[in-house]
Amino acid sequence: MTAATELVTVRDFLRHAVSRFRAAGVVHGHGTTSVIDEAAFIILEGLKLPVDDINPWLDARLLKAERASIARLIEARVKTRKPAAYLLKKTYMHGIPFYVDERVIVPRSYIGELLMSGQLGVDGFGLIANPHAITSVLDLCTGSGCLAILAANNFPHARIDAVDLSAGALDVAKRNLKDHALADRITLHKGDLFKPLGKARYDLILTNPPYVAKAEVAAFPPEYKAEPAMAHLGGKDGLDLVRKIIATAGARLTDTGLLVCEIGTGRDILEEEYPHLPFLWLDTEESEGEVFALNAADLTLS
Repeated sequence: MTAATELVTVRDFLRHAVSRFRAAGVVHGHGTTSVIDEAAFIILEGLKLPVDDINPWLDARLLKAERASIARLIEARVKTRKPAAYLLKKTYMHGIPFYVDERVIVPRSYIGELLMSGQLGVDGFGLIANPHAITSVLDLCTGSGCLAILAANNFPHARIDAVDLSAGALDVAKRNLKDHALADRITLHKGDLFKPLGKARYDLILTNPPYVAKAEVAAFPPEYKAEPAMAHLGGKDGLDLVRKIIATAGARLTDTGLLVCEIGTGRDILEEEYPHLPFLWLDTEESEGEVFALNAADLTLS
């Protein structure tokens, strides 16, 4: 393999990866936002180095086995068009590591950004003034379990249920719960939305359901097609599951409970269909009008 024999330093491999990815037209969006970030992530994670900054390592010379390994990863990214997270079985959300494979969508959620920025639960600030008062949380469509795990860190006194329809996704979530030592606080359930939960009610429901329109899923580039289709497909306009959640979440919240739901770009559709609902849109540094909050009283009246 030419790259493995001719390239020597981390800087060499970074330049090589950027060139290969640009020439191949790889698509980003699974934890990285640019070709340079993607190349840096593959090199750093592949070398088991901290992934936050490649600069301290740029002039490090690599061993023969390391050169071969990184060269293989770069070529695999180009030839398979799989997201880098699948090749490395690892991704990060706000610095927190999660195991991933092809049974789950690569974790990425604006709700995660809301949780980690404090907009949902830092004492005295955010939408939830007292996170210690939250004793029950539900994560619908949990996938890898990432939002349930972030919620456990934000709401230290909460028991957490996490639901998914995919048995494979729940296996991945189980591994992440073990890795984060949270199997005693988070309970996984297999089923369709609220069906496996009996009559349980929650102070907070978080959900990042499938919300991509059918035509958009059909036009996905290979990187997105590598993910489970059921984790994306939300019906003709993308909002089939969102409508079900709006219709049923009110009865699943405590009297002062809150629903936080990510919906992608369907804000205009929802506001037209539900003019009586006072959607509170929660913006982040990376999004505008893609996550809403509704309280129990509003949902019950609807």
